Order: sequence, then C-alpha cells, then structure tokens
Amino acid sequence: MRTGAFLYPWDVDGDPAAPDLLAGLGLAQVTLAAAYHSTRALSPRHPAHRIVTAEHAAVLYPPDPGRWAGRALRPYPAGEWAPGDAYGRAAEALAASGLEVHSWVVLAHNSRLGAEHPGTAVVNAHGDRYPWAPCIARPEVRALLVDLAAEAAVRPGATGTELESCGWYGLAHLHAHDKTAGIALGEREQLLMSLCFCPSCREGYGDEGADPDELAAAVRAALEPVWAGAGPADGLGALEAPALAWRARTARTFQEAAVAAVRAAAPPGFRVLLHADPDPYRCGADAGTDPAHVLGLADGVVARPPKLAGFAEHARPGTVLAANLSVVAGMGGAPEHLARDAEHAREAGATELRLYHVGLASDEDLAAVRTALRKLGRGLSGGSGPDGPQGVLRK
Repeated sequence: MRTGAFLYPWDVDGDPAAPDLLAGLGLAQVTLAAAYHSTRALSPRHPAHRIVTAEHAAVLYPPDPGRWAGRALRPYPAGEWAPGDAYGRAAEALAASGLEVHSWVVLAHNSRLGAEHPGTAVVNAHGDRYPWAPCIARPEVRALLVDLAAEAAVRPGATGTELESCGWYGLAHLHAHDKTAGIALGEREQLLMSLCFCPSCREGYGDEGADPDELAAAVRAALEPVWAGAGPADGLGALEAPALAWRARTARTFQEAAVAAVRAAAPPGFRVLLHADPDPYRCGADAGTDPAHVLGLADGVVARPPKLAGFAEHARPGTVLAANLSVVAGMGGAPEHLARDAEHAREAGATELRLYHVGLASDEDLAAVRTALRKLGRGLSGGSGPDGPQGVLRK
C-alpha cells in the first residue's frame, strides 16, 4: 500500500531540514494543507517557532483576485502563521526531496465565515447557530465552497487532492474551552442536534413533504429525555424520512458539484479523494456519503479503519481506500503499532495509508514510523518512489 502523511505548510516553510527528514521516513506523498480551519498546532522541530496559532479558517496561498472580485463570501487569506504563498513554498521544497504533493482542502468548516455572515451557518431546532458549520444548502455557501474546492485543490505542483468536510458539519466541534460534554450524546443525538433549520433547509424539508415547524418541534421533543437523563432520544415518526432524504440529497449534490469543479480545473490524472464516512447522515470532517455514489464520483476516500468495510464492498478496480491512522502518541496515536495497524487496515480493504500527522509528531513518533514503513516494505521488488517499495505494503 502506498503511504502518505498529512502536513501543514508551516511545518516545512522556513525549515530547510524538513523535506529530507520527511522523505527519509519512507513516504510516497505528503497531503499538504491548502485551505484549513482555525487551529493551534505544535511544530516541534521548526527552527523559528514551536506553536502556530492559525486564528481563523484561511487559504494558505494567495487567492485569485479575479475569481473572488465583488463577491461577499470569499476565502480569507492566512495571517502571519502562513504568509504569502506558504503552501507553494512548502510544496516546492517537498517535491525537490522526491515527495509527491497532494493538496488538503477543508470546505464546510469555517468559524470566521459564520461569525461575520451569520446567515450562512447551520441553525438547530432550538434556534442556536453554529458559526463553525456553513450550511451546504445555502446557495451562496455552495457557490463559495465549490469555487474554493477548485482553487485550493488544483495548486501548482499538486497531483491530487483530498477534500475534507465535503458535506454536512454539525454540533460536534472542538471549540475554545469547550463545555458541551456534560451530557453524553450518541450518534443519533448528534444528528438531531445537527439538523439545520435555516431558511434554505426549511424550504427543503417542505419540498420533501415535511412541515418544518412540526419537524423542529419533533426534534425538540425527541431530545427531551436526553436533557432529563431519562434515556436516549425518541424517534421523529413520519417526519424522519423526509428530513433525512433532504439531508442526503443536499450532501450528494454538493459533493457532485465540488468534485466536478475540481475535475474541470485539474489536469488529466489528477486524483480526487474525499474524507468520508459510509453513513450518509454523518456530520463532520469525514462527511457522510452514499458509498456506491461517492466511489463512482471520486477516485476514492480517506476513512478511519473501522469505516473502510462500508466502502470496500463498493470498490472497483483502481478505487483508492486510504486508511487514516494516527501516529502522534500525545494525541492518542500508536506509532509503535503502525505495522500491525497497517496490516489490519489492509485486511479491512485499505489500498493506501494516510498518517496523521507527521508535522505534529515527536522525533520518537517519527522514528517508530520510519521503522514500521521499512518493515512493511521488506520483500518488495521494483524501483523506489510512489510505485515501488517506498511507502508500500506487500499484498
């Protein structure tokens, strides 16, 4: 299996030693952030900094003025954490060390957008807005995100892209000093708290045959046992099917539009993957999808290993099923078990690996990664590079 790893431009830009260090791990590619949400990140080896605070969602390259002129909604350039074309400088340095570069594009996750344009955000059944979650049913939001997908994905030198949050975002979101864990919410409760009732979604529910006011009331009533500690959420009765139909149709058409825009802007052979979940109603970075549909649309998906089986049964020749494995011990990863976890992922249907996140990893973590990838590559024949033993697991 081909192995790639996630990386931020600020992990490489300004650090001449970084590209060769990463190439020496045995990777075939780096998935480099081109459009990313706000974060505070450790950069443990950079000669000029240790902590990077990305204050808001931003593109990490200069956005095209002609594309965005006169538009109220447009991407935000990065601040001092990624000045100018930080992505381009990092990509060029990585390519010079023999690493293939793919872009990493976060779409429907942008707190600054929701703060400055409240009407773009998801609104739950209680009337609370989620400024971090742009509603993908809003026409102006879709126009922004589809154009952003095309621009951020097809950066100079990139031979592929991975689209994150290409679907619904919802309640789940790590926020500054988050205080939302007082009542545990399961997957159903998370979905109910993520159903949107902005004007576009209310109209959509109506088009599917559900009265939006009755639906919102049913959601609130279904959650009452949860708030009271009396049990899980109740069902929505006859209103549930049309509500979910609207959600699935909206996500599906958004994913179609985003991938089509990237394809139209990209050269031949450019690979398009989605960070995805096989549950079509799932919200978050790994957006809910219909597996058969998304694998007919994109070249493949990036998914957590437990989710791969939901995609594997719909895979066709050439489909990419990339297992997302954490290798940062301080964030719950297990780099010392990477070889074992890679084998388990292969058995679940994985054809490639993605390691999260080599820029955040300690030297000890990276040493374990290097050892594991060498172990996985033993016994292979052929040349080095993306199609040889570098970053490849024998089948």
